[in-house]
Amino acid sequence: MTYDVALIGTGPEPDNPVWGESAAMAYQHAEGYRARDDCEIVACADLVRENAAAFAAEFGVPDEQIYEDYEEMLAAVEPDIVSISTPVPTHAPIVLDCVASGVPDAVHCEKPMATTYGDARLMAQEARRRDIQLTFNHQRRFSPVWREPKDALDAGRIGELRRVEVGTSTLLDNGTHHIDLATMYADESPVEWVIGQVDYREEHVKYGAHNENQALVQWAYDSGVQGIATTGFGEDGVGVHHRLLGTDGAIEVTPWGSPQARIREDGGDWESLVDGVENTAPVPPAIDHVVECLDAGVEPEISARHALSVTEVVFAAWESSRRRGRVDLPLDIDDNPLEAMVESGVLTPEPAKES
Repeated sequence: MTYDVALIGTGPEPDNPVWGESAAMAYQHAEGYRARDDCEIVACADLVRENAAAFAAEFGVPDEQIYEDYEEMLAAVEPDIVSISTPVPTHAPIVLDCVASGVPDAVHCEKPMATTYGDARLMAQEARRRDIQLTFNHQRRFSPVWREPKDALDAGRIGELRRVEVGTSTLLDNGTHHIDLATMYADESPVEWVIGQVDYREEHVKYGAHNENQALVQWAYDSGVQGIATTGFGEDGVGVHHRLLGTDGAIEVTPWGSPQARIREDGGDWESLVDGVENTAPVPPAIDHVVECLDAGVEPEISARHALSVTEVVFAAWESSRRRGRVDLPLDIDDNPLEAMVESGVLTPEPAKES
């Protein structure tokens, strides 16, 4: 079987991305589809036609299959798989339109899920209700930098996992990757509660969504594993993207200034676990996973269900700051607490400085 693939939100200038505004991730998605014998890129849509035309030229999409209106594209082309790489506030309406159309069998969307928890929950709900495979691009799960530490953990090399420490720049934008990976290390155990505090003094909007300047967050998995995250601290935070603390040792993943992953077993010295991996965030393996799971009819690791559990931790951390207390899950809000605190004047970030 060959899957017809369409992409929404091609973006401009893939060789010169403007991080925080446009990363042209559609090109990375498309590279994954192009490499597969069972996928054919048949159409693309972007509000800026010249962006879509440039993308079409790169991936051999006929001129008549270039669109500015994605709903028109869905109706005309009827793709089997749709990839979405648009700004965060547009994820929910586009995903929901794709799902409601009844056209694609699978929708693969860039992370993070949405700018409100209500929208994130609705996306997962509607895809499940209509039996459409919905996934989000938490592609780092498929890099050896993060996968091999998981294999070492599963092999019992540091005993039983007790705590996962996370260091990242922001909770929603980059943190969605790293909390997702923390949950992978914790074997997808549900989270019971979250407590957090944030500082937001200078406006920091990435891909259309507010992100705090600094945060300190703690959470507990049902399995008993604890999670802790610092954001915006750099080397002053936990000093590593992930630190896995077990009963018999520790693993550090991309510690500042050290090998990409290292392990210390039962009181011994640090040893390199992973080193020399050039691309730590490869998208094509995630595309492979999306297509293979669709073909096999099994739930992907990066399913909407798993993405929603990560998104719940992020919004619960902001909600904890708003409530000034611990938040027990499931989360019972629909809005975006960080955004709401800005709109109400509880948080008053200064306009971002010109770079």
